[in-house]
Amino acid sequence: MNNADRNSDLDSFYAEMGDVKPIGGDDKVSLHNPTAKLAEKSKRAALMASISKKKYNPLSMEGVVPVQPDDFMTYQKPGIQDGVYKNLRQGKYDIEFRLSLKGLTVEQSRDAFYDSIAKCHARGVRMLLVQHGRGYDSKPYPGLKKSYVKHWLLQLHEVIAFHSAQPHHGGLGATYVLLKKHPEQKLINREKNRRG
Repeated sequence: MNNADRNSDLDSFYAEMGDVKPIGGDDKVSLHNPTAKLAEKSKRAALMASISKKKYNPLSMEGVVPVQPDDFMTYQKPGIQDGVYKNLRQGKYDIEFRLSLKGLTVEQSRDAFYDSIAKCHARGVRMLLVQHGRGYDSKPYPGLKKSYVKHWLLQLHEVIAFHSAQPHHGGLGATYVLLKKHPEQKLINREKNRRG
């Protein structure tokens, strides 16, 4: 390529680029902007903090089998004596803790439910009443919260039996829950029996 051709190419290039303007100082994006990096780090830290504040909850929100508002809820783990289960069904055990899920969303109910069961088991509570309501008008289907409660009860190894409550305790809108003994409670009971 000779000089005349080069000059012709440069002239053509400058002619094409004539209306192009250089980027001004305000239009520049700095990839090494310390303020932008700090803001991004702060955002990431806030997200991680919100995730770590949320407590671990193993209860599943998927695979729920709908329970009708007027259905009985029953479960007896193998090995639980029939007499114990009969007393539970008939509401003969003292209710040591009541959990009301009324007015809570399903997600809020899940958190309250898991926290309450875990705390009750740790404190040695054996019998509790979960008030979930029947849910005639719940959406997307009737008995929504009641269905989730049954689903969650079946997931927890601390739960050894449950049954719909007697009418004076809420009937089909509430469920008696029997928890297994906490290992420490078993030791305390053994000590009591030795002394007695």
